[in-house]
Amino acid sequence: MTIDRNARILSVETWDDYVLMRLASPAVGRGARPGQFVMVKVTAEPFPLLRRPLSIHDAGASGFSLFFKVCGLGTDILARRRPGDVLDVIGPLGTGFSVSEEFRGKRVLLVGGGRGAAPLYFLGRELKALGARVGVLYGGRCVSDIPLRHEFEAAGLAPACSTDDGTFGFRGLVTELLADEAARGPADFVFVCGPEAMMSAVAAKVREQGVPAEFSLESMMGCGIGACWGCVRRVRSRDGTGWTKICEEGPVFAGDRIVWED
Repeated sequence: MTIDRNARILSVETWDDYVLMRLASPAVGRGARPGQFVMVKVTAEPFPLLRRPLSIHDAGASGFSLFFKVCGLGTDILARRRPGDVLDVIGPLGTGFSVSEEFRGKRVLLVGGGRGAAPLYFLGRELKALGARVGVLYGGRCVSDIPLRHEFEAAGLAPACSTDDGTFGFRGLVTELLADEAARGPADFVFVCGPEAMMSAVAAKVREQGVPAEFSLESMMGCGIGACWGCVRRVRSRDGTGWTKICEEGPVFAGDRIVWED
């Protein structure tokens, strides 16, 4: 974990309410792994006080990038920052996705919805570099909810897209697109990030198919380091079910450990 009080913004791209921000921060970039996150102080002012947790969209030796949707005061303030501004960030934090040589030659699917596609780009690049056969399923309510499709394509991760209203790609939910993909042959592993309802539906489908999966859970966080118990989630363990901190043990969990609410 690093505290970088001078993470300099290199570029900001926007699509409606979505923002892709690239930052220079070698210390955070070098240590980042797919699925981890950072805690960002959005302003030097005393309000809003709490940092915002954001998934690491991509990372490398020189820094990292963030992809987020403006959905409240904190992200609105952050979206207004410009190249040359500096941010105070803590990270990389949390437990990310499983990325190892065991995926070489395996067929893996990355399923993302809306802003949930944020960590899947980094993951897809890493898995592809390992020799995995990576498929990306990217869904949204309409075409404006899938702005990262061009970035996935440029990285050789051509996504199969779905929109609820049919304005782009497959007409329907990304879970329906997953069912179509499964009909072409079973995946060896599935990685998922997106809205809770979408992830719960995907969890049910992969459970029926007997395919192992990992899910990146979203939560409001007070500290991001396990001190405040503000981001708890009920999960399964050898002793039954209990509460754990998403920021510390997650945000990525094996699908068979998560207790999905009805």
